[in-house]
Amino acid sequence: MKKPLIVILIVVLLDQILKFWVKLNMTIGESFSVFGEWFQIYFLENNGMAFGWEFGAQWGKLALGIFRIAAVILLFFYMFHLTRKKTNFGPLFGISLITAGALGNIIDGIFYGKIFSESTFTNVATLFPDGGGYAGFMQGKVVDMFYFPLFTFPEWVPFLGGEIFFSPVFNIADSAITIGFLYLLIFQWKFLKTL
Repeated sequence: MKKPLIVILIVVLLDQILKFWVKLNMTIGESFSVFGEWFQIYFLENNGMAFGWEFGAQWGKLALGIFRIAAVILLFFYMFHLTRKKTNFGPLFGISLITAGALGNIIDGIFYGKIFSESTFTNVATLFPDGGGYAGFMQGKVVDMFYFPLFTFPEWVPFLGGEIFFSPVFNIADSAITIGFLYLLIFQWKFLKTL
């Protein structure tokens, strides 16, 4: 179980370090280019799921938080079970990435509302502000920052003219979940067939 825990720890630490840096150094909507215009750090926050998708109002946020916590607990139990069965590291690696991603976004939702002031279009957040944070327990927003506007469809393209190809803004946690699922589907399909 040591290797999966190391993967989870590394991903969660990288995710949280970058989110803290963005939250404490950028205003909402602020961006800068990393590699040309096609890869940007663009600070947004969302109330919902991966890639900025929304999930209901306050009750939906609480339900999503409880679902995520339950899913992570089940994933830890499942990894422990697979470790005891001496399963190869391949499937455990994919499950570790998914678990780490879910855990990274859980941390935002549970704690960020309590420990940060609100990020706005004009003000950078502060850590442990006087008077408390911007929201209650399990009401925090998820910090997103990766933006890949690879290209814009020409105006003459039906239904897509003027639209940006791949416009979601996401974070390391979202990436870990996506990469974990794709890794399992592409490289560990034999394991998935045994489920």
